[in-house]
Amino acid sequence: MNRLLPGLALVACWLLLLLYGPSLLFFLVMSLVIGIGADEYGRMVAPDQGICFRTFFVVLSLFPSLGLAFFPSLGLSGGLLLSFLLLSAYIIYFYSQLQDSLLSFSRAFFGVAYVGFLGAHLLLLHQLPEGSSWLLVLTAITAGSDSGAYYCGRRFGRHKLCPLVSPNKTVEGAVGGLIAGVIMAIIMALLLRLEVSWLFLVPAAILLTGVGIVGDLTESIIKRATSTKDSGTLLAGHGGVLDRIDSLLFAGPVLYYLLLGYQGLQGVSMVAP
Repeated sequence: MNRLLPGLALVACWLLLLLYGPSLLFFLVMSLVIGIGADEYGRMVAPDQGICFRTFFVVLSLFPSLGLAFFPSLGLSGGLLLSFLLLSAYIIYFYSQLQDSLLSFSRAFFGVAYVGFLGAHLLLLHQLPEGSSWLLVLTAITAGSDSGAYYCGRRFGRHKLCPLVSPNKTVEGAVGGLIAGVIMAIIMALLLRLEVSWLFLVPAAILLTGVGIVGDLTESIIKRATSTKDSGTLLAGHGGVLDRIDSLLFAGPVLYYLLLGYQGLQGVSMVAP
């Protein structure tokens, strides 16, 4: 029950946001999610740093999203570049106080790219025609994959998928997650009446499920390296924000560029009106 009720509340809020929420509200909510995720990452990789550094890191992680809001055509890469330059200046200024400046710089910039840059692609995806519907399809794929992998892994799991990173994940679970992800993509596309070819949807769902698994394992690497069980405690029974969006952070950008390529081949403009 401690997991069920918060989980249902999250699903309901996400559905309401995508189906009925205005673009401004989506931007504000996603900025909050990215900010919290960045703070969780900062707490994991730099637990000895104070509130000033964590606030600075959160702001850097928000630059790609803020860039999109004010400069839609160049804001994503421009925001990432600005984050890189400011972080470089920070490392140079505090160089004498850092035990390992390169390690600090690498961890911080990876976090900006991981949470901030990848997360901003969800905003780009939302801006596309039928973007909300595709976000629902993506959510169905990642959620279905997680559930399918969990139950198939418990029932049939024999061979470890990546034991040094995540000992509980199995090859059988990954296959079950792959099948569940494709099924959920088809069901959601039918419910939303998306006009999309099956020759695109099914391979895309397979690819996105695999990418989502990579995203999940990537967060597992971070947690294992920092001896962390959950990224946070904000979502009662579900860990932190990063624990919930780790697959979306990887799969979202892939879906965005897949849609651009697909619609380009179809000769349809993906520029939102």
